[in-house]
Order: sequence, then structure tokens, then C-alpha cells
Amino acid sequence: MAEIKDPENTIILTLKDGEVVIELLPDVAPKHAERMKTLARAKAYDNVAFHRVINGFMAQTGDVENGNMENNFNLRRAGTGGSSHPDLPAEFSKLPHDRGTIGAARSSNPNSANSQFFINFNDNHFLNGQYTVYGRVLSGMEHVDKITRGEPPANPDRMITVRVAADVQ
Repeated sequence: MAEIKDPENTIILTLKDGEVVIELLPDVAPKHAERMKTLARAKAYDNVAFHRVINGFMAQTGDVENGNMENNFNLRRAGTGGSSHPDLPAEFSKLPHDRGTIGAARSSNPNSANSQFFINFNDNHFLNGQYTVYGRVLSGMEHVDKITRGEPPANPDRMITVRVAADVQ
């Protein structure tokens, strides 16, 4: 596991194959980093499916409204919901969408990000300046690479737990 320098701004995401350590970037996207910590502390991300996983592109998850349901009817709706919190304004930056960066998923409205996010499998620079980057994988990208593909996958992988490192010690 990566050395954690700032536990308050580090997320530990547990997947079926192991832990993924994510460094949040509050200096770049403070509202998005804070939202992820708020939802992690509420355990809202626990058992939420990766509902859109495209080989060579990214793995999307975080629909706390629909993505943690066990039946397939709601999984088909996964990706359409958010959380009980208001949508976030875009916090675009010069940071590129490189492999392992965390981006805020949203609708066509740049100010519609809420709880959903994606992890880039590759450098996806065509997204630069269009989607908020607010974190990066420090370790465990090999576990992200094993997430089951599909839109949605027939048997989606889930985030088992998502915790702020400061709360785990």
C-alpha cells in the first residue's frame, strides 16, 4: 500500500481484489474532494456497483441512489442518480485525465456532478478541461484494472467499502 501523507485527504477503496488508495486533491477541486469524503463517511458508497466500465477508457461508479440495489431493475437505472446533496459546480483545472486519475461524472451540464465518479484506465486527454479531476490512484491500480467490463456489466463489481484514511487508523 502507498505511504499516506495526508490521511484526511486520502480515500481507501476496497474492491474484491484488494485496496485502492486514492489521493484527493482539495487544492484543485475542494468541493468535489469534500463531497467524496462526506459520502465515504456516511458509508453511502459501500456496495455501490461499477455500472459503466469501458475497456481502455474508464470505470464509473458512485450512483448512491440506484447503484447499491441488488435487483437488476435498479441496476439498469444506475448511472442516472446521485445523492441527497446538491449538484456541484465544475472545478476544471489544468490537470490532465491521466491513467489513474479520478474524474467527476456528470450529465451534459458541466455543473451537474454529484456523487458519481470514474477512474481512468488510460490517459484520456480528450476529457481535459471538460470534467473535473479531483483525485489520483496512489496504489492498487492493478485492482481497478480487474473490474468487470460492461454498460452495465451482467454481474458488476462493487465498491465493498470506501473510507477516509484518517478514520481507519
